[in-house]
Amino acid sequence: MANSPQSKKRARQNEKRFAVNKARRSRIRTFLRKVEEAIASGDKDAASAALRAAQPEMMRGVAKGVLHKNTAARKMSRLSTRVKALG
Repeated sequence: MANSPQSKKRARQNEKRFAVNKARRSRIRTFLRKVEEAIASGDKDAASAALRAAQPEMMRGVAKGVLHKNTAARKMSRLSTRVKALG
């Protein structure tokens, strides 16, 4: 357990940060799940709309340090390829 006042404060800050990051990650996953569901249903219009909605969320996650830049780029690339493949 934290002993010094500084380490106690750090522990509190880490808890808050963890909660914020968890919420952001969850929000991003929700947007990605909507894209996956639209792809699974075969609806190209819904899938492309969901992808357009997910893109800024993922980039926001990158900016906030929740996701790595290359991870977000890879996911967007793979999803957009799958959406384009719907015909």
